[in-house]
Amino acid sequence: MKLVTLDLQFFAGEKTEKATPKKRSDARKKGQVAKSQDVNTAIGLLAVFMFLFIAGSYLFNKIVSILRHSFQDYMLMDLTEESIYLIFMELLKELALLVGPLMLVALVAGVAANYLQVGFIFSTEAIQMKLEKIDPIKGFKRIFSLRSVVEFLKSILKICIVGLITFLVIWNSMNKILTLSQLPLGSAFQFLADLTVKMGLYAGGALLFLALLDYLYQKYDFEKNIRMSKQDIKDEYKNSEGDPLIKSKIKQKQREMAMSRMMQEVPNADVIITNPTHFAIALRYDETKFDAPYVVAKGVDFMAQKIKLIAKENEVIMIENRPLARALYSQTEIGDVIPEEFFKAVAEILAYVYRTKNMVK
Repeated sequence: MKLVTLDLQFFAGEKTEKATPKKRSDARKKGQVAKSQDVNTAIGLLAVFMFLFIAGSYLFNKIVSILRHSFQDYMLMDLTEESIYLIFMELLKELALLVGPLMLVALVAGVAANYLQVGFIFSTEAIQMKLEKIDPIKGFKRIFSLRSVVEFLKSILKICIVGLITFLVIWNSMNKILTLSQLPLGSAFQFLADLTVKMGLYAGGALLFLALLDYLYQKYDFEKNIRMSKQDIKDEYKNSEGDPLIKSKIKQKQREMAMSRMMQEVPNADVIITNPTHFAIALRYDETKFDAPYVVAKGVDFMAQKIKLIAKENEVIMIENRPLARALYSQTEIGDVIPEEFFKAVAEILAYVYRTKNMVK
């Protein structure tokens, strides 16, 4: 028996269930999301080389302009404090126009890659100081963990693929490369620039393919890490919704209080309409409160008997009308005005009750 109990406890603690929305939300607040850094690298690399492919002539002309301006103007200027400052500011402006667009493209690509993967998220959890981060034992475990092995194999694979692509691009252009010494300087630079951009685009495309595979792995690994056991789900439900046992006791207490208030209203009723044994509906007419009679208490079986007992003790008149009692019980709640279709029947009953009370007086 003890062995069976231990087995049940083991399986209850096994993390086999998908994470709940609350667990996912809590993980996201801590910055724990399914994300591949390779996607950022690949998209950034592709964006930069696409920009170089599109705006290559602009960048080339800009570099030539800076070199020409430097050799023709700056070399002939007298070096003074003012001239050095002027040269520095002009070169800084030219370099900003040259490098700025490239950096902007890389920045936009990086932000877009992050947004595509995880959306907008801000968390300081990852940069908080924790002693476990400098624990040498845990650090050793991280170095030799399965994740580290996978990352190492990924790095080797990326190096091999990028190296192979670079080799193939250069090999296909080997004839032109061997004749570079016979080309004008400008044409040689143009060819090398085109060759570099081509290698970058092909390598970026290959890395993007690997990055998508890595993203699928990261998503699988993330889902695996946030799995929950059945006990975790039960505990989360208790923490968020409250202990079911306590909630049931609270609801029971509320029902008892509501029942007590209902029974206190029975002596104030004008009439009790009965089934006669199964249903009891207590009605009251107060023209200062409602324009029509309203239900102050109702019950079925045991509760109906209790209502009739209190009514008898307080000399409240009881009228037997089976269809009316059943209809009022099913169509009204405590505090509701009776439906319009019952006005005539209830009015006749109340008229009879008031006549009876006047005769007694």
